[in-house]
Amino acid sequence: MTINRSDEAPREEPAGRSGAVGSVWLRTDSARPRRTPPLNRQRIVDAAVALLDGHGIDGLTMRSLAQQLDVTPTALYWHVRTKDDVLDLAVDQIFGEVRLPPEVGDWRDDVRTLARNWRAAILRHPWAANLIGRPMLGPNVLARTEFLQSALVRGGFADRRLAVATRLLANYVIGAALTEATWRQTADPHARAEARRHITANPAAYPTLGDSGHLDDARWSDDELFDDGLDIILATGPR
Repeated sequence: MTINRSDEAPREEPAGRSGAVGSVWLRTDSARPRRTPPLNRQRIVDAAVALLDGHGIDGLTMRSLAQQLDVTPTALYWHVRTKDDVLDLAVDQIFGEVRLPPEVGDWRDDVRTLARNWRAAILRHPWAANLIGRPMLGPNVLARTEFLQSALVRGGFADRRLAVATRLLANYVIGAALTEATWRQTADPHARAEARRHITANPAAYPTLGDSGHLDDARWSDDELFDDGLDIILATGPR
């Protein structure tokens, strides 16, 4: 008689081959390991900011970002489409570090506080200053721009003067922070002092620069110069 093998019950592993009876409850390596935490946009942005802080804009690629996150580059594209997406998200995250002060009634004080916090954020992440010219529509950027213009409106600015004042303050903060960050990142920590000595060693060529204390850190700090510059800008007021 022929036996139909397809009707046979599936064979079972002999007892004891895979361990003692009940050991399934004691094994911790039976499940496939999962990536923790799961990949999401916030993890990608956090890793991108870390890379940008350490290596600058040129050091950020989709491949380097994937390596930082221990994933394949393909996995990133489920959450972001391009490197430009990553940069836009990273810049907006930096703006999120700019604390929004409570409105104190004096519009100038509100603008001063926002500008100081903004400068401090850029100095912590100097690469960000080079990206601020991009179209920025992130929620953190727009919230802080709204705060700035709201303060200026309370100060009497409107229409074209409002647009001019907004751009003037933004350019001042970005320019000051970028200049300071560049000095701080120079390979020679004494470069600024050397530049000052070059000026003072040539009084005939640079009499005004020598007398004014240009590049003289001992005379005024960057913080003092920044605050005084804000006062000059804000003293103009609306027409």
